[in-house]
Amino acid sequence: MTLIINDVKKRFNEHKAVDGITLTVEKGSMFGMLGANGAGKTTTFRMILGLLDPTEGEVTWNNQRLSYKQTNLIGYLPEERGLYPKITVRDQLTYLAKLKGMKKGAILEEMKSWLNRFKAEEYENKKVEELSKGNQQKIQFIAAVLHKPELLILDEPFSGLDPVNSDMLKDAVRYLQDQGTTIVFSSHQMRNVEEMCEDIIMLKKGKAVLQGNLNEIKRSYGMKSISIRADYDLSFLKEDQHVQKYTEAKNGVSIQVESEEKAKDVFQQVAAKGFVRKFEVEEPSLHDIFIDKVGGDADE
Repeated sequence: MTLIINDVKKRFNEHKAVDGITLTVEKGSMFGMLGANGAGKTTTFRMILGLLDPTEGEVTWNNQRLSYKQTNLIGYLPEERGLYPKITVRDQLTYLAKLKGMKKGAILEEMKSWLNRFKAEEYENKKVEELSKGNQQKIQFIAAVLHKPELLILDEPFSGLDPVNSDMLKDAVRYLQDQGTTIVFSSHQMRNVEEMCEDIIMLKKGKAVLQGNLNEIKRSYGMKSISIRADYDLSFLKEDQHVQKYTEAKNGVSIQVESEEKAKDVFQQVAAKGFVRKFEVEEPSLHDIFIDKVGGDADE
């Protein structure tokens, strides 16, 4: 089963929210969708789910367009959470799972398993409004996966979570992937995408500016990051024409250059001045690539 987005465009009057996206997400893979606010991520998700019709192009799952008839196949965690505050966790999860076609016995079994995984058993009979924001988010996630969806869409799933709960959620997402669920998610937290995704697409003003296998993208990207530690002042590197970015760190400096050849030039300069304790060349982080490709559009 494969998710295929074929040259999809979405216009709202004269505004192009999505402008010609094409991608394929294979069964059981973890796919990251990145972009600044207004880049077209949520609009794309809504077209995948059948909540919006493309202006042009087509979105299919297992060679079919998704509609309400296939709602039991899909799980969706929206960026804007939508739980009922006055209803208990148990009643809410039961109601939402029944809408997905589950029977009560299976609902209770899955619910207890997920509450146990998230260390949230004590909240089963509490109203949602009595829970912290982080625990509400756990319940919203459980609602999205309780029915064992084939395709799971997560829109900013880690937003607002502390590190402990964020790691707990990442483990849960990986567990679902291991069970064969196909997962597409967006996140402004680039580290999470780097840790979890095999393939990505990066959007800017509705267009794909970068997409493909994440490791291959990082290897082929010209920019290199270098961490340097030495027994002398390294501030002279600020003036080096090869250095595109210079950042002072606690135990040295971090710089960026455009290629491995430039990194060699920098090393020769640094080594000529004295003993170098550390000179480490790394592929650019996804954060660096995002800033380079999206740049000043991050607040749009």
